[in-house]
Amino acid sequence: MDTPFICDKYVTRKDFIGRTLDCNTICNLLSQGENIAIYEPPKSGKRSVIQQSIFNMKISGSQSSVCEFSVFNIREVSEFLCGFGSALLKAVASRPDEFERIISEDLPDSSFRFDARKYSDTGEIVSMQGEWTKEDITAMMRLPYKLSKRFGERIIFIINEFQNINLTEDGDTVLRIMSKCISEAIEEGERNFSYIFCGSMLNAMKYIFEVRKYFFRVVEHVPLSMVDDKLIIDHIMKGFMANGKVIERGLLMGVCKLFRNNMWYINSFASICDYLSKGYIVESTLMDALDILIVANEPRFKAMMNDLTTFQVSLLKAILDEYTKFSASDVISKYNLNSSANVKRLKDALVKKEIVTFNENDKPMVIDPLFEYWVGKYYFEKKQLL
Repeated sequence: MDTPFICDKYVTRKDFIGRTLDCNTICNLLSQGENIAIYEPPKSGKRSVIQQSIFNMKISGSQSSVCEFSVFNIREVSEFLCGFGSALLKAVASRPDEFERIISEDLPDSSFRFDARKYSDTGEIVSMQGEWTKEDITAMMRLPYKLSKRFGERIIFIINEFQNINLTEDGDTVLRIMSKCISEAIEEGERNFSYIFCGSMLNAMKYIFEVRKYFFRVVEHVPLSMVDDKLIIDHIMKGFMANGKVIERGLLMGVCKLFRNNMWYINSFASICDYLSKGYIVESTLMDALDILIVANEPRFKAMMNDLTTFQVSLLKAILDEYTKFSASDVISKYNLNSSANVKRLKDALVKKEIVTFNENDKPMVIDPLFEYWVGKYYFEKKQLL
């Protein structure tokens, strides 16, 4: 059934709202052959912005081959290299003989092979013979630039959940070599290939690009802007109206505030309201929809809290109470945080568990807006209103 409240896939064209400036920035960078990193919390609209930007480039006459690869389920460097190569070759070739020729000509003296039987059984284009070496990583990281020259076309390579490279046995080596190869390509004037590094583990991506400073000055971070309240409210009201339903704008202002304008949460919430209502949508319908959304997410939220130590829970409570100077003696005493040294360890733990992030001014923010609401109301039993 068609619905204006899409939450099961990325959206483009008429279903895409806001973030025009973000799309323009991405299009301009890609058209100049720049590399991009986009890291935002889960379900923040990263893929929608990327796909809308690529669509905008196509209708403006800029043609590119786009390949996409996810590191979501990768745990070994060899898996990453073979998956990386397979995704790349799919974008420029289609036949087994082409795959075999490219691998033999552009990855000579490496551990990479085209295994016809494995390709027939699993669809894997690039296989590895033996253990990987640093030379194998270098050869694979140089392959995109070789292929863009070979085929004379612009290639855009989207790597999703890129932060998971650090879950492999030697992610640092891969990142270091990849960064070096990108730098070398830029120095040689290569502008026909671009990476889009995309990740939903916000702090893990920050660690790669901001703490360790891999890809420094060779990858441009594009932070996503918040979708405007008015655009969101117009979108929701239009969707309800299409199904013969009406809601007051004032109620929707509260929805935007609760979900911090996260379109995935808002679309999920609106679709539940749409299902529950007939005609006029009142505040009680919104509360019922919120209860349903919380019930669906509560097991995940409980697991997050069960994974925290008592000290970590105490620091999270201090954050919800809007404290920022956690090493102050009165805060340490009030929340039993033990010591300023322990505070630093607790902050690092909440960051590593992707529960809280800190901005450049060291101000904390709970990453998931619905989790923030739930943990405040149901775990710490604070009074909260929609």
